[in-house]
Amino acid sequence: MNIHEYQGKELLRQYGVAVANGKVAFSPDEAVKVAKELSTEVVVVKAQIHAGGRGKAGGVKIAKNLDEVRTYAKELLGKVLVTHQTGPEGKEVKRLYIEEGSNIEKEYYLGLVLDRATDRVTLMGSEEGGMDIEEVAEKTPEKIFKEVIDPVVGLTGFQARRMAFNMNIPSKLVNKAAKFMLGLYQAYVEKDASIVEINPLVVTKEGDVMALDAKFNFDSNALYRHPEILELRDYDEEDPKEIEASKYDLSYVSLDGNIGCMVNGAGLAMSTMDTISYFGGRPANFLDVGGGATAEKVTEAFKIILSDANVKGIFVNIFGGIMKCDIIAEGVITATKEVGLQVPLVVRLEGTNVDLGKKLLNESGLNIIAADSMADGAQKIVELVG
Repeated sequence: MNIHEYQGKELLRQYGVAVANGKVAFSPDEAVKVAKELSTEVVVVKAQIHAGGRGKAGGVKIAKNLDEVRTYAKELLGKVLVTHQTGPEGKEVKRLYIEEGSNIEKEYYLGLVLDRATDRVTLMGSEEGGMDIEEVAEKTPEKIFKEVIDPVVGLTGFQARRMAFNMNIPSKLVNKAAKFMLGLYQAYVEKDASIVEINPLVVTKEGDVMALDAKFNFDSNALYRHPEILELRDYDEEDPKEIEASKYDLSYVSLDGNIGCMVNGAGLAMSTMDTISYFGGRPANFLDVGGGATAEKVTEAFKIILSDANVKGIFVNIFGGIMKCDIIAEGVITATKEVGLQVPLVVRLEGTNVDLGKKLLNESGLNIIAADSMADGAQKIVELVG
């Protein structure tokens, strides 16, 4: 789960991490009101969307008076920002963060991420912070330094200071930077984050070390422990189909293809998508109904697939272990009758209660194409859609 920059900065404040003063605004009038309260010579008007690259896309404006604040707020609210992370469809700006300007001396990059190669949280830093950090990672990876953190000991002061020195933070500010990193790590661990990025981390001419941006991503499996984080969820930033899927505990990710997939098991779902692609098709989604799905859950999964206007055919690929094939069959039958199936449907069932499942489908009177294997099913649905 992602949150907005202003929400991330509010979290950082709770852990003593330095951030500039600012507030969220949902209208030009609110933006001007916040700017008045800040009473600084320079105010930054920032678009709030769940994507990086806002600066390059024109989503960050520097205002030197209240008239400019109002002008920029009117310009940004309702605008669709297209960045390297949003895709070509972009995201509509529905809220702004109005922040006091900072007297920037130098920009850096700082991040915490779970490194699956080492199974450890890793602190990453670079003196090449700002809008082109992806380019730095690609072309000059030696400029990005890492500190692997022992989960028992946590991030140590020594590691934080070594990172500050490696990032070429001025020696007189190393202790401030280390304190910043320790607070950031505490927030990361206690809130069960999966990624935290501060880009840029800035050193100001006044000698402060602060976060000019804050990106948080949280482990969705840990949200039951953090109702205060769950309250920060912005449904406008998420795919409506994915929101609906989460209500039924379905693992669903929307894609840009035209073949809907319903599979049990993440590994089998990935293999199914790969097989469809191999035969020249394009999957419209990743959907894992899980091992303990009920007929109701399967029905809802089917409805979610069919709610995608791009779907021109559906491939149901079930290997019944814990999940019984007859339960899947009941769900498919119920859903197709409720929604009214207008696209080709290929079903491959194998495993527990497979004969009963096939019998239910055969006697349903529905136009269902049976498949003997995953490859056979993928080939058939690609041909039917193509």
